[in-house]
Amino acid sequence: MSGVRAQQKQKTRQALIEAAFNQLSAEHSFSNLSLREVAREAGIAPTSFYRHFKDMNELGLTMVDEAGLTLRQLMRQARRRIASGNNSIISTSVITFMEFIDNSSNQFRLLLRERSGTSKAFRAAVAREIKHFILELAHYLESETPCDATQAYIQAEAMVTLVFNAGAEALDIDAQQREELVERVIWQLRYITRGASNYVRETHKAIEPTI
Repeated sequence: MSGVRAQQKQKTRQALIEAAFNQLSAEHSFSNLSLREVAREAGIAPTSFYRHFKDMNELGLTMVDEAGLTLRQLMRQARRRIASGNNSIISTSVITFMEFIDNSSNQFRLLLRERSGTSKAFRAAVAREIKHFILELAHYLESETPCDATQAYIQAEAMVTLVFNAGAEALDIDAQQREELVERVIWQLRYITRGASNYVRETHKAIEPTI
């Protein structure tokens, strides 16, 4: 019986998270959400909210964690698709990221807004999620390219910054502009990877012993 209650509690908790995401929009940020509105959409009484979250801030921080996890899982799937075929890592990753924005725009809006928001706790939470994202990409680059750990991290950080900025632009443009943006970002990322590759090659050449 306790297992059933635990499952129901988790289901209600997830319903509150989804209800809050559903209420976000270009005009409606997290700071505009009210506990009553979220509880009503989740189908529970406002007083029941406190069985799942201490307050709205705790709900918001949980939403940041979930948005970051969703994005990382999508990118992991993209890398698995790349490993099993002949797809370009850069184009597949950019297209996957843009699909995340299309299908989970409210999650991305939350990350984007709270990244530079007024709450220190929210800024730290978003920074932590972006750091996870960078570290996963850096680990992949280190394993798949000649870059060492430091070089891979610097390259990953540049790539993630570029893609996140492009994502912010993608939210407010039409389909044709989105296609042009995707193509431009793919080329920009190629320049970064080519520059990193050239740097590593030149560095290795410089330290080779002369005979």
